[in-house]
Amino acid sequence: MDRPITGFHQDDEQHWVAELSCGHNQHTRHDPPLSEREWVLTQQGRSSRLGISLACPACDRAEIPEAFAPYKRTPSFTETSVPRALLANHTTKAGVWGRIHVERGELVYSIEGASTGAQRLVPGTQGVVVPEVEHRVEPRGDVSFYVEFWQKIS
Repeated sequence: MDRPITGFHQDDEQHWVAELSCGHNQHTRHDPPLSEREWVLTQQGRSSRLGISLACPACDRAEIPEAFAPYKRTPSFTETSVPRALLANHTTKAGVWGRIHVERGELVYSIEGASTGAQRLVPGTQGVVVPEVEHRVEPRGDVSFYVEFWQKIS
């Protein structure tokens, strides 16, 4: 899935790394003849790419970035107390990941546009919420679950 570039930094080998809105990083080397990215060599070139999207394979795999940690969680919801907003398509903000924990019962987790279809979540399985991707949940009978939110550690 494509993610906008929000910044750049250099790694230990002085290679340029794009910082993406999801929290993942991606090398953007100028390495002819394999990669022609002369723009990465200058501050002006890098600045011109801010906001441009790059494919993020780690988001495709729903991998929460390594530098992220939980910072808050919802109360436990049941089939009768789940907020309506969670039943309809909604998103998290840029850079905010989620992890759905089912404590009891079954919850269907649907991700808009996902080729995998809906995921059946039960105790012991978790759903990963990717930032800015529409998703919804559907309780199946007697269920209890909560959502844990993750962000970059300072």
